[in-house]
Amino acid sequence: MSNQFQLIKQQRFRPFFFTQFLGAFNDNMFKTALITLVAFHAASLTTIDGATLATLLPAVFILPFFLFSATAGQIADKYEKSQIIRLVKIFEIGIMLFASSGFFLHNIWLLGAALFMMGMHSTLFGPVKYSYLPQHLKEHELIGGNGMVEMGSFVAILLGQVSGAWLATQTQHELLTSIAILLIAVIGYWTSRGVPHTPAADASLKINWNPITETICNVKLIWSQQQIWLAIIAISWFWFYGATLLTQFPNLAKQVLHGDESVFILLLTVFSLGIGLGSLLCEKLSKGRVELGLVVFGAIGLTLFGADLYASSISIYGAGSVAIQSYSSFISVLRHWHLLADIALIGLFGGFYIVPLYVLIQTRSQSGFQSRMIAANNIVNALFMVVSAGFSVLVFKQGYSIPQLFLATALLNVLVTVYLCIRQPEYLSTFVAWVKR
Repeated sequence: MSNQFQLIKQQRFRPFFFTQFLGAFNDNMFKTALITLVAFHAASLTTIDGATLATLLPAVFILPFFLFSATAGQIADKYEKSQIIRLVKIFEIGIMLFASSGFFLHNIWLLGAALFMMGMHSTLFGPVKYSYLPQHLKEHELIGGNGMVEMGSFVAILLGQVSGAWLATQTQHELLTSIAILLIAVIGYWTSRGVPHTPAADASLKINWNPITETICNVKLIWSQQQIWLAIIAISWFWFYGATLLTQFPNLAKQVLHGDESVFILLLTVFSLGIGLGSLLCEKLSKGRVELGLVVFGAIGLTLFGADLYASSISIYGAGSVAIQSYSSFISVLRHWHLLADIALIGLFGGFYIVPLYVLIQTRSQSGFQSRMIAANNIVNALFMVVSAGFSVLVFKQGYSIPQLFLATALLNVLVTVYLCIRQPEYLSTFVAWVKR
């Protein structure tokens, strides 16, 4: 059996894995339940237009990554990590109690504040999540361990989004959603109690509580280590690419594929399973080493199948179907499997692309600075996701369609990959060596 699956049996990995899985699940269940509620029942919550709120709420969740990531990175480097994890999970329980009051009172301001605090929760947990692994896994286990974490994260995101959408459409949605988010938060705290002691990376660190100056310091730090800087840019580009696709999946399902909500869930499921499988396969393809050649391999797949997604979606749209179809009628048409294969393969190659980059940061970051490197990565990731939204708006304002947006993103990926290989020739040389093996 592969080493990465053996990890789930071990105390050093299992409690941490399930704690981060449940955190990602709860994040997305609450966030999706709230956005779905706003989309269908905005009038019961506020006088603000539902479409406007649905656009603003994701920004409320992302904002803490800009404000608190630099501080979170310092905290994760200064203090023992298992204790931080447990405190963050207690914070999550408090947030979900707060959110429950918002659901029962039908108060959008309470719910928006809870969403902002869940963004804080994720911001605090992020640097711990990736800097924990190098302290408990051997270097040859890091590819497999990160692959498991990435797989778990995307499956948790998928399950959370599907569960949140379902909960928000139930008659007793206030009660059911409140019970669900509180229960998951409590279980998450219970699993966190098994996370082993993880010594502080730099207990003597003096925390700079000014987020602006510390963010500048973090950016200067990663800029001084160009290999890490380029890895962070590459990771952030992946989140740009992924956010561009995922944000358009609901409209792709409705406007291009003539499908209902179940077709959207099908697209999300196929993508999430693809990236989960790709993340797991990284260990086998790299044989436990930090194989940067996989980044180029993944990038090639992202461009090829992103471009082919344009072709397959255009062919479906051009067929002229106007009847709204469910996922069962959608998959009964053979040509639709072409599009589903494209989405699955984008996810698969995305997994190949992203896992080695996280391992590179973990293994080549300066000792005692790993959490701050991850924090800096989270800041740049958030920035790229915001820019992706602006890019999509710009493309649509020029009169282009969703399939054309996908094609433009796939072509931009070529430029990013070329830039990456020029700035850091190791990516291309290791890819050539990997292909020849």
